Amino acid sequence: MGDSEHRFGVDEAGKGPVLGSMFAAAVVGDPADLPDGVADSKRLSPDRRAALDARIRDACEVGVAEIPVARIDHPETDMNALTVDAQASALDAVAADGLAGYVDAGDVDEARFGRRVADGVAADVDVTAEHGADDEYALVAAASIVAKVARDSHVETLAAAYGDVGSGYPSDPTTREFLEAYVREHGDLPDCARASWQTSRDAIAAAEQAGLDEF
Repeated sequence: MGDSEHRFGVDEAGKGPVLGSMFAAAVVGDPADLPDGVADSKRLSPDRRAALDARIRDACEVGVAEIPVARIDHPETDMNALTVDAQASALDAVAADGLAGYVDAGDVDEARFGRRVADGVAADVDVTAEHGADDEYALVAAASIVAKVARDSHVETLAAAYGDVGSGYPSDPTTREFLEAYVREHGDLPDCARASWQTSRDAIAAAEQAGLDEF
């Protein structure tokens, strides 16, 4: 992974789940100071991510931003804009004038995404956005770990409140079963669900159909 002169990396976690917040993290420092084993968070076990997160925070400056469900469901926004906002907010917490680095592009147009992130940061920063940056640049990989650990912790909080919610992703049968059971029991979605997601709409529809079938 070659970060050259770039000194920050930014990535997000939790863009796709039907449950809970999205998180972004920015990591600022010297890539040489990062612990061994830093890689795209999806390639690491939860325990390994947690251990690396602690060491990354010891070695570098870290900023984290959270985008809650209410903002994700707001009709006047979209996930591209929210991903920009999340990354910019995380970077803004630790950025200084003249800092340069990479962010993981959350838009088909990498250059546009990078400009939008830079515009959202108060400091004068040089942002380069690339798809798959978490596989190419150590600081972006570190940011992906920090963001994923924040997201993992958030899901643990949801599980403490609601019981087993699974991973929160639509592809997870446990998550879908939780949503459908919750709607059957309460007549509405839990506050942690993204109502604008198709999986949530499906859970509502399934409960309504079940009610009709009883007649």
